[in-house]
Amino acid sequence: MLAGQDYLASRQLATAVFLALELGRPLLLEGEAGVGKTELAKVLARALATPLIRLQCYEGLDVASAAYEWNVARQMLEIRIAEAAHQAGPEGQKGRERLLAGLYSREMLLERPLLQALTQPKSPVLLIDELDRADEPFEAFLLEVLAESQLTVPEIGTIRATHPPIVILTSNRTREIHDALKRRCLYAWVDYPDAARELEIIRRKAAGAGERLGTQVVAFVQRARRLDLFKAPGVAETIDWANALVALDRMSLDPQSVSDTLGVLLKYQEDVARLEGGASAAILDELRAEGILDRLAS
Repeated sequence: MLAGQDYLASRQLATAVFLALELGRPLLLEGEAGVGKTELAKVLARALATPLIRLQCYEGLDVASAAYEWNVARQMLEIRIAEAAHQAGPEGQKGRERLLAGLYSREMLLERPLLQALTQPKSPVLLIDELDRADEPFEAFLLEVLAESQLTVPEIGTIRATHPPIVILTSNRTREIHDALKRRCLYAWVDYPDAARELEIIRRKAAGAGERLGTQVVAFVQRARRLDLFKAPGVAETIDWANALVALDRMSLDPQSVSDTLGVLLKYQEDVARLEGGASAAILDELRAEGILDRLAS
């Protein structure tokens, strides 16, 4: 199913996705940035023809942004209408209680991603992206959603999903996720692909590169990841680099082309400087010694 959407998963990852669907459990994906964790959720939604609801995590994320908030503007309007009609005055306490109940009714809730995911007519894919960027206390709020597919709003009670969402959580592991949350999820580590699988990805995502340039790009990137870089290039960068070289009408790697396009592959100046300082030339020499450049160029 994933391959049909041009997502080439390892057997272990595909098995984890299958079990998450079969068992109705959230799936926590950890791994380096750029290895395809977020893309997996997008592909899964397309393959299942179901909506994708995304909650992008960040420091300071709160319930109002993640789950729900009250429609304050509408509440104020209701109060003014009630005052104009003197509803609260003549009826005394009962009128005030009825007005208060109306102000905190289901219709007054503004749905944010978590609540939206629980109220869809069809099970959506709920992507909770980069959870490690959120504050640790936010994880505790997620436990009810992950374990029970429900959300408790103190003023009106518990809202349960008729069609529970398919939950994918991702983490770049900038901090550890709490055990209480991990216990409620299936887990998979998403690693960089091996050379054969990365080449097949290039064939699908950067078909214009052709076999020769695609093979050279993958071989170069695989070796670059072995260096002690601040941020090793992910699969997304490999695809971008191959497409960039095609846009420059390059048919084969050469020192000048590599130097001109390192900013596509690497995102930190320290890493760019290291490759320009001799590392890229050493990699090209290795590929040439192994016959990858010369043999394919001939």
